Amino acid sequence: MTLVIALAVPIVLGCALLSPRETALAPPAAVVTATRPPSPFPALTDTSVPGTQASSPTPASVSSLPDPASATWQSVATGLAQPVDLEAIEDGRQFIVQQAGTILVSQDGKIQGTPFLDLRDRVNTNGSERGLLGLAFDPNFAQSGDFYVDYTGAGGDTFVSRFHTDPGSNRTDPSSEQNLLHIKQPYANHNGGHLAFGPDGYLYIGMGDGGSGGDPQGNGQNLGVLLGKLLRIDVNDGDPYAIPPDNPFVNQPNARPEIWAYGLRNPWRFSFDSTTGDLYIGDVGQNQWEEIDFQPAGDPGGQNYGWSIREGFHEYKGQAAGLVDPVVEYSHSDGCSVSGGVVVRDPDLPAWQGVYLYGDFCSGSVWGLLRQPDGSWLNNRLFQTSAAISGFGVDAAGHVYMIDHSGGLYRLAPSN
Repeated sequence: MTLVIALAVPIVLGCALLSPRETALAPPAAVVTATRPPSPFPALTDTSVPGTQASSPTPASVSSLPDPASATWQSVATGLAQPVDLEAIEDGRQFIVQQAGTILVSQDGKIQGTPFLDLRDRVNTNGSERGLLGLAFDPNFAQSGDFYVDYTGAGGDTFVSRFHTDPGSNRTDPSSEQNLLHIKQPYANHNGGHLAFGPDGYLYIGMGDGGSGGDPQGNGQNLGVLLGKLLRIDVNDGDPYAIPPDNPFVNQPNARPEIWAYGLRNPWRFSFDSTTGDLYIGDVGQNQWEEIDFQPAGDPGGQNYGWSIREGFHEYKGQAAGLVDPVVEYSHSDGCSVSGGVVVRDPDLPAWQGVYLYGDFCSGSVWGLLRQPDGSWLNNRLFQTSAAISGFGVDAAGHVYMIDHSGGLYRLAPSN
């Protein structure tokens, strides 16, 4: 399989899905159209919360959303099998996570025919939201050879495991698995699945509320369970891990010390701004509202993002004080399932610096979100694509990628 980076001409989304070892590289053609020029989202106001969201202006950021015509999504690969994540390491290799249980490696512009890791013997794909869902490399991978995955396994439960390989190898022995977390899942959906190392060196883990609909077990607001949370653990200490001493619920009786934030329905994708350390969370909604949550760098954690008391800004089940509102929401007239994205830091796109891109799995829309010095936000739909957007990724050079669950991978590149 070959990964061709063709940045001269944009190409079409939605190519036929082939076996990973039979990737067809489609000829370039038009892929997306830019929507109306960027402007402030009319319903958006300053949603900063005193003591948590008031911080100095984000450095190295533009002051307004860019003209979407200044960039285009260009194909780098087609024929992937349900890709859900892309991660990269400093030596330039990219790793593409496929939901059925394999991780492919792209090196020197070519996807290797043999998977970097094959877990199809233990990954449970019985359900559209199950599978191999997340990947994170140890920040010291070049020396340690350790990386971490999140997958649905036996009984439909969540497994977060460490694997070890030679840092220069394109193969990993599946028997090197060391399980860190085994979380029981009551239903087949809302598995979360994303993993990321924060600027603090700790591993963050996104966990959905356990599934069904409407959070029937009340997991989102229950600090005694790991479901419906963002977790934070120390994988460099303890057996199999340690609890960071500054986690917000370490000393609270009956609360799980792994919890960093709660009140989440299904935080499918989250990311840290590589320049500022700010945290963005895309939380998938219930019947009407999708949301993006925000946590500024240096925050002590402990936020309650509201689910299932609220869906977005709106009451869902009762009322409560101390909830942290999202910074933006959109209704199901504009999509059905948010895929959290990344902050653009590509040096080839100076007009996009500091803009957070996120998308919708159903509509293919891509929005840009930008924090203003006064704590308010600009938000606008920038692209309309035909992709089933399952996520976004960034390579070692800062280039931004959009992942199409139908089998494509696209890079955001300058139009000229």
